[in-house]
Amino acid sequence: MAVSWVGQSVPRVDGPAKVRGIAAYVDDIVVPGALFGATVRSDVARGRLRAIVRDPAFDWTGITVVTHEDIPGENIVALIEDDQPVLAAHEIRHCYEPVVLLACADPVRLQRAVKAIRLDVEPLPALLSIEASLAREQIIHKDDNVQKRYLLEHELGGRSIDDLIAACDVVLEGTYRVHHQEQLYIEPQGMIAWVDEGGVHVLGSLQCPFYVHKALKRAFAETGERVHVTQAVTGGGFGGKEEYPSVIATHAALLARKSGLPVRMIYSRKEDIEATTKRHPARVELKTGCTRDGTLVALKARAVMDGGAYVTLTPVVLSRGILHASGAYAWKHARIEGIAVATNTPPNGAFRGFGAPQTIWAIEKHMDRLAKRLRRDPLEWKRERALRIGSTTVTGQTLTESVGVDECISKAMAASDYTNKRAAYASAPRAAAARTRRGIGAAVFMHGAGFTGSGERRLKGRVKVDLEAGGRLRVRSGSTDIGQGTETIFRQIAADAASLPLDSIVFENPCTTNVPDSGPTVASRTVMVVGSIVGKAAAEVAARVREAMGHAGGATFAEAADALLAKGPVGALVQYEPPVSREWDDEAYRGDAYPCFAWGCDIAEVEVDLDTLETRVLGFWAAQDIGRAIHPVMCAGQVEGGTLQAIGWALYESVVWKDGKILNARMTNYVIPTSKDAPPFETILVEHPFSGGPNGAKGVGELPMDGGAPAIAAAIEQALGGVELADLPLFPEALLAAVLGKAAREATP
Repeated sequence: MAVSWVGQSVPRVDGPAKVRGIAAYVDDIVVPGALFGATVRSDVARGRLRAIVRDPAFDWTGITVVTHEDIPGENIVALIEDDQPVLAAHEIRHCYEPVVLLACADPVRLQRAVKAIRLDVEPLPALLSIEASLAREQIIHKDDNVQKRYLLEHELGGRSIDDLIAACDVVLEGTYRVHHQEQLYIEPQGMIAWVDEGGVHVLGSLQCPFYVHKALKRAFAETGERVHVTQAVTGGGFGGKEEYPSVIATHAALLARKSGLPVRMIYSRKEDIEATTKRHPARVELKTGCTRDGTLVALKARAVMDGGAYVTLTPVVLSRGILHASGAYAWKHARIEGIAVATNTPPNGAFRGFGAPQTIWAIEKHMDRLAKRLRRDPLEWKRERALRIGSTTVTGQTLTESVGVDECISKAMAASDYTNKRAAYASAPRAAAARTRRGIGAAVFMHGAGFTGSGERRLKGRVKVDLEAGGRLRVRSGSTDIGQGTETIFRQIAADAASLPLDSIVFENPCTTNVPDSGPTVASRTVMVVGSIVGKAAAEVAARVREAMGHAGGATFAEAADALLAKGPVGALVQYEPPVSREWDDEAYRGDAYPCFAWGCDIAEVEVDLDTLETRVLGFWAAQDIGRAIHPVMCAGQVEGGTLQAIGWALYESVVWKDGKILNARMTNYVIPTSKDAPPFETILVEHPFSGGPNGAKGVGELPMDGGAPAIAAAIEQALGGVELADLPLFPEALLAAVLGKAAREATP
């Protein structure tokens, strides 16, 4: 009987090299004769570039200088919208806007050359917040500063959402805010580029090689076969290496083209934090109506996100935000509006959960407030109102399978002893001598797996599996391993589908020259979407070999494979076909938004110091329905890692701005939780298989980011006697303001 590799926590393929310190990240790769590259950036948030002035006293010998005039193709970073230049030509839209590129063999002289360039910029008034951009005091994007709009309406029946809410027994409104968050991957952005008779080559730290490929074709006016993008071992991405590598790759390649030599551009941590994309700040306004028994009737939501100076991936971030703004709950009526505005800050982009954590924060805090109004335990009430099999979402999608939210809630409650602790902390005497208080809180959430709506159909993601000598199968995919274990998991899926030993599967390092475009490594789609066609392709190739075995009579798999290869190449190219029952309408924003959803319940227990108002997370329970755990240990690692990022977003992290500049662009003052700050985690993997995923698997990468912040906030609210928290981060200053605000309201007659 064949061994099943799926469901086993097999050793990671990339583990030994990383543990031994011999894995070659981009900065470890030595290219003889390579120059060092650097960027000269604006230091004003908005202005007109009048001149680039070189210091005549500086010796420019051996310094390669590139401006927008040296771009052979279009001065555009190709992505969703053609608004971001590779190098500024006339207009400055944010501090850190790249204007000039320099390269030199001596890194010390290179830094001196950077200081020897002066940008003559006429400053203009800058818009540095959502509120300022909405006020339209100055126009920085098109004609109204709006980068993207969406409107989603559900079951209104010809009535206005305001009338539906007004007719309800319980009406509640609130505004909820979230802030920037830096991805802070372990390895900063880095690229090595060279140009030769074969075309443009880049090697670097990245998530999406075909994004970079598209950008280089546009900027260099090259055909696809003359652009070669290869992934190096990548030390984390979290979305931050989705679109930005197109910028640094194009910069390095422009320097390589002009100098005639390879160029390596490796950002310092400071430059990486300053110049690259971050999580979108957002302001979410909610107004809801429900009956006295807590039945959810109507939701009105308006989510405004700060896109920064250029669009980058803002439309997909905003889209996912509004599609998750209703939470994991069944609303009879809904009107959800999404707006992204431009500001004079560096562009914001993808970050784990992209858009959903912002709106889930808002709806979860709002649901906690509603439960308080209804005098109900918030988690029990949320459980009653959660979507289930047969429920219809606000886009009109009927859930027919793989909805494990109820089991997630049950298991998280049991593991954490939620009910008893909640009651005990609520009734604990609040003696003046006690200097700490405890609380426990929960969040319920879901996350769409894969691209939204018709996205997968447009992507047409493909993989190829080739037969090799000795019966080995080579998996060729554009999906990258950025630390989450793709290489190992694809081998498990392929070995299982082909009924072969794990060591019979080889993973081709992603290079646009050698692998098909599988779509980007984002959106919790790698295992569910790409993994499913990896399995199909592997099974197809193995079936051909076994058919040959039957004809050969007694031949082994390896012998039959070699006999087939003697007649010519053997392989299978498979394209993904999304299992969507109801087509998506991009105009009306109606239909099946995702093939399926992953579900979760997070419970946090905290202790708050009443003198300093510092919060310590004592325990964290995460029950998450991921369909099927292909590799349980790595799945648990994804849940714990994503949860720790959510804890950081809630309690530790803040990008400090002044006049469009970041004041804390170092790991010494941009504070993230360390291993010592991590609470004891209990991760509970719930498996409600999805028929469209490999062996029932769904996405897991994005989901853990969604519930941590609202669960912690709910626990703090109980610890502090029922304060209401609406804004992140939950710093001591914010808690003090909430405590004082509650005291003032209670003192008012």
